[in-house]
Amino acid sequence: MSQSSSRPPLPPFSRESAIEKVRLAEDGWNSRDPHKVAQAYTPDTSWRNRAEFIEGRAQVEAFLSRKWAKELDYRLIKELWAFESHRIAVRYAYEWHDDSGNWFRSYGNENWEFEDSGLMARRYSCINDLPIAEAERKFHWPLGRRPDDHAGLSALGL
Repeated sequence: MSQSSSRPPLPPFSRESAIEKVRLAEDGWNSRDPHKVAQAYTPDTSWRNRAEFIEGRAQVEAFLSRKWAKELDYRLIKELWAFESHRIAVRYAYEWHDDSGNWFRSYGNENWEFEDSGLMARRYSCINDLPIAEAERKFHWPLGRRPDDHAGLSALGL
C-alpha cells in the first residue's frame, strides 16, 4: 500500500530512532487529540487493545474519543523495551481517574509494526488497571507533553 505521507523516524530503526519514535508516540497520546493521534497510523491499521479489535483510522479515532472521555486527566509514559527493523516493543504506564474521582494506574505492553513510511500498521496492546489513591500518583505534570526533566518509568521504579 502506498502512503501519501511519512512519519519520521523511518524504519529500519536504530536504538536512537526507536527511542525517538517511542517518545513521539507518547507525546501524541498525551495530547489526547484523537484525530492527531490517528494520523500516525496507516489508513488500514489493525489493533488489538485489551479485548477490542480495531480496524482503520476511523475506528482508531472513535476508540480514542471514547477512551479519553472515560479516562480523565490522562498522563502517559512509554519506554522502549525492544526493537528490530520495522518493529518496536514498549512498556508503558498511565494515570487517570474516572468521573467519580477514582484514580488508576494502567500498566501495559505494546508491540508495534511499521510500514516503510513510518506509519504504524499494527498495534497489539495488553493492559492492566490498578486502583490507586490520589496520593499514590507519580505523574505530576500539566496536561499535555511530559516535560523532558520528568522521570521515566525506570527512574520512577515502575
